[in-house]
Amino acid sequence: MANIRDIVILEGARRTPRADILENNKDAGLFARFSTTQLGGMAIKATVDATGVDKALIGHVVMGMAQHSHRDSIYGAKGMAWRGGLDQSVPALTVARICGSGAEAISVGAEMILAGIRHDEARPFLVVGGAESMQYPFTLYGARGKKIGEAVQKYGPIDAKTLPAGTYLQDLLLMSLYDPSAKLAMANTGEELGRRYKITREEADAFGYRSQVLAKKARDAGAFETETVAVEVNTGDRTVLVKHDTHILDDVSLAKMARLAPAFEQGGIVTAGNASAVVDGAGAMLIGRESDAVKHNARPLARIAGMGVAACDPKIMGWGPVPATERALASAGITGKSIDHVELNEAFAPQAIACIRDFEKMGIDPEKVNPLGGAIALGHPLGATGAILTITCAHALRRENKRYGLVTMCIGGGQGISLVIEAM
Repeated sequence: MANIRDIVILEGARRTPRADILENNKDAGLFARFSTTQLGGMAIKATVDATGVDKALIGHVVMGMAQHSHRDSIYGAKGMAWRGGLDQSVPALTVARICGSGAEAISVGAEMILAGIRHDEARPFLVVGGAESMQYPFTLYGARGKKIGEAVQKYGPIDAKTLPAGTYLQDLLLMSLYDPSAKLAMANTGEELGRRYKITREEADAFGYRSQVLAKKARDAGAFETETVAVEVNTGDRTVLVKHDTHILDDVSLAKMARLAPAFEQGGIVTAGNASAVVDGAGAMLIGRESDAVKHNARPLARIAGMGVAACDPKIMGWGPVPATERALASAGITGKSIDHVELNEAFAPQAIACIRDFEKMGIDPEKVNPLGGAIALGHPLGATGAILTITCAHALRRENKRYGLVTMCIGGGQGISLVIEAM
């Protein structure tokens, strides 16, 4: 019978920094000139180079991506593979489980190896991970087949000057963050969890403050250096070497956070200071059977010990990590008390707090959750987050000489996904 513990993550797993989609909330973000496939290619190239595995031993690529944000996004993982320097003979699969896409890619890759049906024994290692450019476009609907200017518009670019008066574009980013099944935007599902768990604005701000303080401390201590590849950006008038996640605040304070207005509901508790940052980024790793790693002298970083995915009421989509973690722990054959390090995606502070309260009932120590900060400080590039958190968790376990880590996140539409990894 296939055993998930046979699957290992090789040393050399790498990610890009996470860069805000806007600088100073008004200028194009540092990664605004990169598409999702370009970001994914950067992560793949850095990982393959750092791992040192012969590219001829890579048989498949599985990468997560939540949204088609650029003209080349349709090519997804295949575009990332060639940009990452892999041979044209390597097939690639793009997976989309929205916010959990990066973790789903790891799961699908592991299952492909274990199932064996499409696994290439001669090329036993897979690249898995995720990428996301959150530079989602503004979109015009209903124009195809309509007369615009002097001609009927069937294909190609549209000259904005020829559009009828009153025409408007919709922001695909904001549109995508509204769930019609819940009849709520994602942030409002966080507000709903806040009400159900009786979480106060002060508690939400304190959690956001904790995220920023711990992320700055981790960055300054060099905790992310072994997992991050610097990205050189030419903005036209300057060249910038992006080494760190850009949303970490150096001058955060509870007083400043308290002055921020509720961003999504009158009287609500979710603000720009206690919600996940909107960023671009990517992460990748090589996985394979432990026996193949030994055969090819590749050193494992961690093994995959358990996986779990679950669904819940879309009105409280942020609670999805709780049932998903129950399943992942059962899959790994351990209890929450065995978990040494947790990477929980902080979509919104009340969402994270609600999950942490229920994790504690499973025996997971709240102090072990996001000790390096989380998405409030570091950002949430949708399709990349699961991969990035897995990379961070694996490196942290190695660095701290700990054993078990949990990677978990909520998913829009009412789902959650969790991975348990074991340091090697």
